[in-house]
Amino acid sequence: MKLLKELNESVELITESIAGGGKNYYIQGKFIQSEVENKNKRIYPKGVVKPEVDRYIDEFVKTNRAYGELQHPIDRPNIDFDRVSHLTVELDEQGNDWIGKAVIADTDKGKIVKALMDIGGKFGVSTRGLGSLKSGSNGISTVQNDFKLMTAADIVADPSAPDAIVEAIMEETEWIMDRNGNWVQVMEGYRNQIRNATTKGLQEEKIKVIRDFFSRI
Repeated sequence: MKLLKELNESVELITESIAGGGKNYYIQGKFIQSEVENKNKRIYPKGVVKPEVDRYIDEFVKTNRAYGELQHPIDRPNIDFDRVSHLTVELDEQGNDWIGKAVIADTDKGKIVKALMDIGGKFGVSTRGLGSLKSGSNGISTVQNDFKLMTAADIVADPSAPDAIVEAIMEETEWIMDRNGNWVQVMEGYRNQIRNATTKGLQEEKIKVIRDFFSRI
């Protein structure tokens, strides 16, 4: 089976003040879609998706185990607790979509999400699953009945809004801890990368900065 990752960009970022000071942080929006061609040129039939989402809700959402990570791992379907940033607490069927809500955790990765939200950073969410594909003559692949949903939502950078994310990264972080637990100073390199970009290539360089940043953490 193939590791399948699908991006949904229309996610609302919510903060709620709590008694005694402080805030709760949430993301909310379309976590899962079916019966529509996505950006990866795949279609998830509802008859394939619904049983898996129902299982995921029963086994994970209702038992408070529906964890998600900050940025997709490269090649694994399972959750790495060192990278958890949030917990999905709601996943409701609406037509061919499932509307999710997740609370941001106070973990190392969750703190990054909160800091970026505080200064206007934008995100998307992306599902992670396993399954096989059947290619059609039109270049669109259909997900088959062996589909297994592994994570309802990871938080991922949204390249369609690079300015806000780059600004958030630049203002918030000078040093980051990479995946090997090492502290790395990367911001000056990012600043030079953007300063040296041509006007025509500026947007592309911003997207490269976003992708590189999230690949490191």
